[in-house]
Amino acid sequence: MGIGTGTLETLAAPASLRELFFAFNRLALQGFGGVLPVTQRELVERRRWLTQEQFVEMLAVSQVLPGPNVVNLALMFGDRAFGMRGAFTALAGMLLAPLVIVLALAALYGQFAQVPAVTGALRGMGAVAAGLVIATGLKLLQTFKRNPMGVPISVALAAAILLATAWLRWPLVWMLLGLGAVAIAIAWSRLRR
Repeated sequence: MGIGTGTLETLAAPASLRELFFAFNRLALQGFGGVLPVTQRELVERRRWLTQEQFVEMLAVSQVLPGPNVVNLALMFGDRAFGMRGAFTALAGMLLAPLVIVLALAALYGQFAQVPAVTGALRGMGAVAAGLVIATGLKLLQTFKRNPMGVPISVALAAAILLATAWLRWPLVWMLLGLGAVAIAIAWSRLRR
C-alpha cells in the first residue's frame, strides 16, 4: 500500500500493523523531551516510508492541529498506511510504553527531586533535546528550495514568526493563523499558475 504522493515506487511501506506499532514504539522510546528529530530520521532516512517533502507536509499539518506534533503525525501516517486501525496502532505504539515509563519516573522524581545530580541530569537532557530539534530544523531547511513560495518568502515568513513569538512574545496561535493564512494564499496562488 503506497503512502502519500510523489515517488511511490522508491518508497517502502510498513508491512503489517505489528511493524507499524513497533516502529512508533521505537521512536517513542528513543526520544526524551521530543522525538521529532528521531521521527524524521526513522521515517525518512532509515525506513524510507516518506520522502523529506512528505514528512514536512505531514509535520506542517501536525503542528496546526491540537495536541503533540509527533502524536498527530503518527495518527496521520498510520491512517495513510492502514486506515483507522493503522492510526490507532501508531498512536498506541507512540504512547503505551512512554506512559508507563513517565508514571514510574514521576513516582521516583517525587522521592529524589531535591538531589542535585537529578536536577543537573534533567537540565542536561533539556539541552540535548534542544540541540536535536535545532539539527532537525537545519536538515528540513533543504525543503525550502522546492517550496512553491520560494526560498526568500519562506525564510521571511519563518523569520517573522520567530521574531513575533520569541522576541515580541506574541501568541503563536495568532501568528500561525495570520502569517499561516498569508503563506497558504501565496502558495495557492503560485500553485495555480
